[in-house]
Amino acid sequence: MEQTPAHDRYNPDLLGLMDRPFATVVEVGCSRGALAQAYREKFPAARYVGIEIDAGYAEAARQHCDRVICGDVEALPPADWASLFPSECWVFGDALEHLRDPWRLLRELRRDLGGQGQVIACIPNAQHWSVQARLAAGAFNYEDQGLLDRTHLRWFTRSTIVTLFQSTGFRVEKMLSRVFEEPARARFLPAIAALAEAAGVDRDKALRDCQPLQYVLRAVPA
Repeated sequence: MEQTPAHDRYNPDLLGLMDRPFATVVEVGCSRGALAQAYREKFPAARYVGIEIDAGYAEAARQHCDRVICGDVEALPPADWASLFPSECWVFGDALEHLRDPWRLLRELRRDLGGQGQVIACIPNAQHWSVQARLAAGAFNYEDQGLLDRTHLRWFTRSTIVTLFQSTGFRVEKMLSRVFEEPARARFLPAIAALAEAAGVDRDKALRDCQPLQYVLRAVPA
């Protein structure tokens, strides 16, 4: 399976949560190194390690990272995994949903971070209004990128993102909604409100949680 197409843009909301000079940052799914470049422009003394499964992307990222491991983060040799510690900040920019077992990886990370460090992540919202509309139409078709990226293996909503981190030993300290201008959204909100009422769930919460395209968060050891 090919990876999500690379680009040279970074997520400014992720960078905004990386708000201090960590001694070591580990980014899982560093792609071509755009976030590493932006972070090191702010904090040039930080050591930045990237993990990237695509060899071409990994090679491009080496110009912005101190070290890049080309491989599957869920199948790293024990020596490679151990070499990533101590580290203070782990970044998963649209990466956790690509993992076979993000629960196991986060549990292992929590164990080896000890009581220190933090995880910063961006995760797509499976409750987004457009996904609900596609399900209603039976049009759950995989695409090269976006919410229905064909390389996504896991799906999360706002509430299950919180549960993901709580169940693996973390506490979500801050969570931001990434809501974009989407003119078609207004047409679907009344239907989503009606569906929530029919299901006996909070209408206002359903309307709020269907609008973010992604969530960006910072989690710390609980």
